[in-house]
Formats: sequence, C-alpha cells, structure tokens
Amino acid sequence: MDKTLVTPERLRALMTQGAPLRLFDCSADLMNPELGRHQYLEAHIPAAQHADLNRDLSDKTGAADAASGGRHPLPSREKFAAWLRAAGVSNDTQVVVYDRQGANFCGRLWWMLKWCGHEAVAMLDGGLQAWQQAGGAPSQGAESAAAPGHFRLGPALAVLKSRSDVAQALASQTIIDARAAARYRGEVEPLDPVAGHIPGALNRPFQSNLDAAGRFLPAAQLRQEFEALLAGHDPASVVHHCGSGVSAIPNLIAMEIAGLGRSALYAGSWSDWCQDTSLPVARG
Repeated sequence: MDKTLVTPERLRALMTQGAPLRLFDCSADLMNPELGRHQYLEAHIPAAQHADLNRDLSDKTGAADAASGGRHPLPSREKFAAWLRAAGVSNDTQVVVYDRQGANFCGRLWWMLKWCGHEAVAMLDGGLQAWQQAGGAPSQGAESAAAPGHFRLGPALAVLKSRSDVAQALASQTIIDARAAARYRGEVEPLDPVAGHIPGALNRPFQSNLDAAGRFLPAAQLRQEFEALLAGHDPASVVHHCGSGVSAIPNLIAMEIAGLGRSALYAGSWSDWCQDTSLPVARG
C-alpha cells in the first residue's frame, strides 16, 4: 500500500501491475475555476480523471450537511463516498493524486480519502512535471468514464477540526497557517473580507516544503524545520489551516513525511474564521 508519496517510477510500476488503481489530476486555479479542467484536457497522465476542486472536492451548494465552512466547504462524507464510487474507487483501490501547481491542490483529495477511511492514497511527488521529466508521455482530451466502484466509508483516518473546536482550544492547540507571509501578517488579502491571522498561529507557507523541482524536501530536513517552527510544542497538538483548507495539506503531509504524525486540519480555515466577527484577529 502506498499512502504518502510515490515517485514517477513507482507510479509506472503500479500502472503495470494490474492491481486496482485510480489516478486523479487535481489541477486547479483559485482565480480561474475553469483553468484546471482545461489544463487536464491539454495534458494528463494516461487514465487519469480530473477531480475538480469546486465541483467534486467541495460542496458549494449551501447544503446543511456540508462538513465545513469557508470558501471550499467539504461535502459530507456520504456525498463524497458517492462521488468516489462514481469515479471508480473501491475499498481495495490504490489511489494516486497529482497536480501541476506544486502540490497546492492534490493534497485536498489525498486528505479527503484519509478522512473517509481510505489509507491507500499517495501523492505523485513533483506532480505532472516529474512524470514528464521521467519520460512519461501525457494523454490529451477526456478519458472514458470509469466503471463504478464499491467504496464504503470507514472510520476516519484524519482529524477534522471545526471553527468552534479551534476557538475553544486556542491555548492548547498549535495552529500552523500555510498562507504566504504577507497574507498571514495581514498586509494583503486578495480573497477574504478580513486580513490577518488566528491569534497565536505560526506561519509556514506551504511552498516551504518543496524543492525547486516541486518535490518534497528530505524527511530529515522537514523534521528539523518543523521542530524549529514548533519550538518545543507537541506535534500532536498541531492544527493546520490556510485560506480555505486546501493549501494547508502540504504542511500536514510534510509533517507526516518527517515522522511527526498525522496532525489535524481546520478545513474551514481563515475564510471560515473571519466570517465570525466575535472571533479575535491578529496582524503583524
């Protein structure tokens, strides 16, 4: 079972083994919601389906059963399980996710599968670019629809925190904010109505986990950097967030690669927190 990262070479091996495998291209763009689909149609790993951030990995219908708030509300586990079945995923399926935006978006699907009890999901380290650099030829256009899968929900393997969870435990949790430093400090805010950060949050922009080629840094280096950031705080107390619960995932994965465990996610993130005017906001 591959459950964190795979290399292009490992992915190629999985593709030739004949075991149940589903590939998902999660390419997206926050400012241009249709761009990810266009990029997928232009070039993707053979047999990969596109997983759309807004339509497939979020529930923007205003449904009462949405599992989080914020700009990209999580669908309920039941709705997401139905999407997985339609996308050809069963409980014995190895899933591999990737994007072409430096792991910014594919971690969302990685985390959601863990949240629904499916451990066998891994991220392609380096994304589509790594696949092509390793000699992999891309496909174009849409792939044929997969035969329906038989996915059934299992106990959650990832911890989801709500706004109230975070607000009520600020003193005992260690919040890591994955947004760019200027957004964290409240100097700019291009997406949400309020600038700033959750009081006490530490800042680690998600790109800090990657090398120049978009691959995750070595485990020992990640561990050293996170231990320096945490400065003695218990890694088990960490809750990750960002603007809308998407780009926080690379920090969460990096901590797991570093051997620091699977920490929690506040999926609503800043876009959810700043909607409540009774909650404190820090700047600087």
